[in-house]
Amino acid sequence: MQIPFSELPSHARVWIYQSDRVFTQEELAKIKVASQGFLTQWTAHGSELKAGVDFRYDRFIILGLNESIQSASGCSIDASVRFIQSIEKEFSVILMDKMNVTYRNKEHIRYIPLKDFRKMAKKKLIPSSVIVFNNLVLDKGEYETQWEIPAALSWHSRYF
Repeated sequence: MQIPFSELPSHARVWIYQSDRVFTQEELAKIKVASQGFLTQWTAHGSELKAGVDFRYDRFIILGLNESIQSASGCSIDASVRFIQSIEKEFSVILMDKMNVTYRNKEHIRYIPLKDFRKMAKKKLIPSSVIVFNNLVLDKGEYETQWEIPAALSWHSRYF
């Protein structure tokens, strides 16, 4: 069952997928419709999942699930991964590669391989105050408070 992302509780589990590029408005509109269709039929062991989706900066897809009502199962998580993979294929984007870093330098958002981020940090080409997107947050509460943080306060700090 799809609900507005804003109605999910702070303990709702989240999965964050970052795109290697910005989606066009046309692509985003299609992805939103597809997401609604997916969440409407998303189940675990035959039970509806109370879930929502958020889109940020025209490049992040955030799935949220209220697991206090029904937890995700292995099969339902596999279904969500297949859904994200279908978006990757249809729109020729990378969403599943976790070996990349997305960060914001002023108003520009950059997506680069982790190894390049590490090199830039070591050479002091980017400051430890740069805002990184911490896609390892576990729930909506962390997403709202710890997703966009200075690199020095995230797991990225080890590179500075």
